[in-house]
Amino acid sequence: MEKLEQIYEGKAKKVYATSDANLCIVSYKDDATAFNGLKKGTIAGKGVVNNRMSNMLMQLLEKHGVPTHFVQELSERDTLVRKVRIVPLEVIVRNVSAGSFAKRYGVEEGIVFDEPTIEFSYKCDELNDPLLNTYHALALKLVTKEEVRTIENYALKINEVLKEYFLSLGVRLIDFKLEFGRLPDGTIVLADEISPDTCRFWDAKTGEKLDKDRFRRDLGGVEDAYREIFRRVTSGR
Repeated sequence: MEKLEQIYEGKAKKVYATSDANLCIVSYKDDATAFNGLKKGTIAGKGVVNNRMSNMLMQLLEKHGVPTHFVQELSERDTLVRKVRIVPLEVIVRNVSAGSFAKRYGVEEGIVFDEPTIEFSYKCDELNDPLLNTYHALALKLVTKEEVRTIENYALKINEVLKEYFLSLGVRLIDFKLEFGRLPDGTIVLADEISPDTCRFWDAKTGEKLDKDRFRRDLGGVEDAYREIFRRVTSGR
């Protein structure tokens, strides 16, 4: 399957049409952004890590009954996926207080929640992706009631699977962002990516951050962190 015309470019990926109207190719870039694009940079090798790691995790989730857009890894940076219409909701699952949650509610980072929380934000750069609840999402006709239930159930299932998986690698899954899409028949599937760009990973013993927070917060060692989390995923330890 070959790339045809480019149909979309985001902050971290480009999407290309293919000869099959139901399939497209996602190509991962090394570009890095934070704070809704206010901070920009490059993380060498990020595209390779995010592509391959996302593909491995999507296949893991498929085995646990979560449908995804993944079809086939074509190269280190390119993946064939099912074409979807992205649901304009960012779904954030949190297990531990960190990042914007800690800042917004004035609590310290590292508080373990009794059970995971789910946040929704409106996927709209112009509005800085504002938080919304299910009533807002329904009022704006972003989703139906059935779709919201499906997305929440999938999000909690994904969290359950990935928490256990990463803990086996000596990593705590602190929080992560998901995006879902609709297939032509309306079926909801997991789309976008699961990577150090979209997840917070802390080493289970040291608490060392192995994710994009190293870029956001100028902590240094960004490339090393991405390589380390990728090494654990690919080696299984």
